[in-house]
Amino acid sequence: MHNYTWKEKLLFGSIHINLKKLQKELRGKTVLITGASSGIGERLAYLLADTESHLILVARRGDKLSAMKEQIDKRAAQVSIFCADLRNEEEMRSFLSFLHTFPQGLDVVVSNAGISIRRSIFESLDRLHDFKRTMAINYFAPVELLLSVIPMLKKNKGQIINISTINMWMIPLPFWSAYQASKSAFDTWLRSAGPELNASGITTTTIYLPLVRTPMILPTASYRDTPAMSPDHASKIIAKVMYTKRRIYTPWWLVFAQWGSVLFRCFWERMAPAAVTRKKGDNR
Repeated sequence: MHNYTWKEKLLFGSIHINLKKLQKELRGKTVLITGASSGIGERLAYLLADTESHLILVARRGDKLSAMKEQIDKRAAQVSIFCADLRNEEEMRSFLSFLHTFPQGLDVVVSNAGISIRRSIFESLDRLHDFKRTMAINYFAPVELLLSVIPMLKKNKGQIINISTINMWMIPLPFWSAYQASKSAFDTWLRSAGPELNASGITTTTIYLPLVRTPMILPTASYRDTPAMSPDHASKIIAKVMYTKRRIYTPWWLVFAQWGSVLFRCFWERMAPAAVTRKKGDNR
């Protein structure tokens, strides 16, 4: 259970992967993983390394990607790497050109790259760049990527897997306006485009994850003792939907949190200012 606490065992349970089904599903197929050099993307790459697939890994850390390629090359999968910051227009264009050099196209796109930022709106008044860079990687980058590769996915009857957050189902929280707005934007985009994509033979899957213990959450001190899913657990969820073709994944308890968000919205909106004030006082 990856050294889960009893709370984490209760919240996240266990997950079983049918390795034979996974290997059969991915044999001869090409899987793109964005944000592949750390956290969920890294663990997913290593999990799929024993399948006879072609993994395309893209991330900003070229040295880490090279080290991963060296390890994965010793196993069953073929691996190609590309170092790029997908927020950078020139690097994105180069990456898209790279993708179009593969005659077999793409079969699975795992849209995992993203950033998180927690900051008070009053500390953001002169930081419009925070909102722009968050939207750039969490929304514009996956949209630009998919617009380019949808013809490949259509040809191969492929799958798009969006790694999202449970916050999309609940009341937005203070201090997270940049992050939640950007994740909501892509979630809505994919849900809107989904019926058209599905009609063309492309499967769309959105995985709404709880807090995951990745490097992205390290700057938020309050998360250190908060129950969090392990990246290995999250990677198994992603791998499983590759052969089940499940359209949505949510934790078992999310429905209760969602109902609470609806029933207690008015109460929360009255009490939230006081909670924010207390939190500021605690942080002084």
